[in-house]
Amino acid sequence: MTELAVSAWSQTFFHHAVLAGTFIALAAGLVGYFLVLRAQVFTGDALSHVAFTGAMAALAGGYDLRLGLFVGCVGAGLLLAGIGRAGRADDVVIGSAFAWILGLGSFFLTLYTTSRSGAMGGAGTSVLFGSIFGLDGGQTLVAVLVAAAISALIVVIARPLLFATVDEAVAAARGVPVRVLGFGFLALVGACAGEATQAVGSLLLLGLLAAPAGAAIRLTDRPFQGLALSAGLAVAEMWAGLAASALIPSLPPSFAIMAAATAVYSATFLVRPNRRPETAIAP
Repeated sequence: MTELAVSAWSQTFFHHAVLAGTFIALAAGLVGYFLVLRAQVFTGDALSHVAFTGAMAALAGGYDLRLGLFVGCVGAGLLLAGIGRAGRADDVVIGSAFAWILGLGSFFLTLYTTSRSGAMGGAGTSVLFGSIFGLDGGQTLVAVLVAAAISALIVVIARPLLFATVDEAVAAARGVPVRVLGFGFLALVGACAGEATQAVGSLLLLGLLAAPAGAAIRLTDRPFQGLALSAGLAVAEMWAGLAASALIPSLPPSFAIMAAATAVYSATFLVRPNRRPETAIAP
């Protein structure tokens, strides 16, 4: 077992996975903290449907699946930001719409595998459950750059976004562009979801966005400490999952990452009761 682990850790694919995974987890931890704080976790679930369909649509059209991931997820994030205030669709309508989107993804997968010569039959599985060990050098570089940009933007808007989250009315009265921040944040959520799909898959990306953030919010009621803790936990859980997958080659990395995230979140119930951030920080 040790020899297998040493062999995996010395391979280029594992180095790519660690590098890309670190930045993806960093972005997911930062974005996820505000996603949980703003009670918009449902957005992450919605984007998991859109990620699969967008990727399959891109492949069926002969394009890189990442194009479909980013266009679909960012577009859906902006759409959800728009209807969040103007629309009042009920849960049945929303659930039916996203179930239809997932079914559309199945259609595009069938179209891709039956109409394109040399199509990868496992493409759908890779999108659903992630393929972080399959990233090449170019894909790793793109993942690092995109995740680093998302992380930097979250840090830049963190203070006004926190103010708008804690007390939207007061923030708007103080001149904070609340609506623009809402659109911008959900666009970043979409970009992060598209990137995280490569690591843990569309079915599990909600866990990477929500679990570290949920644990951080339970462990501290100081917003900026919680933001940093969420990012740190996400990165640590990514490393733990990749290491476990290297030690046990039959263990899928996406499962190992989510298992680590779930274990950490569950452990917080043994540490202290739930805490709610109460500090509003005006810009």
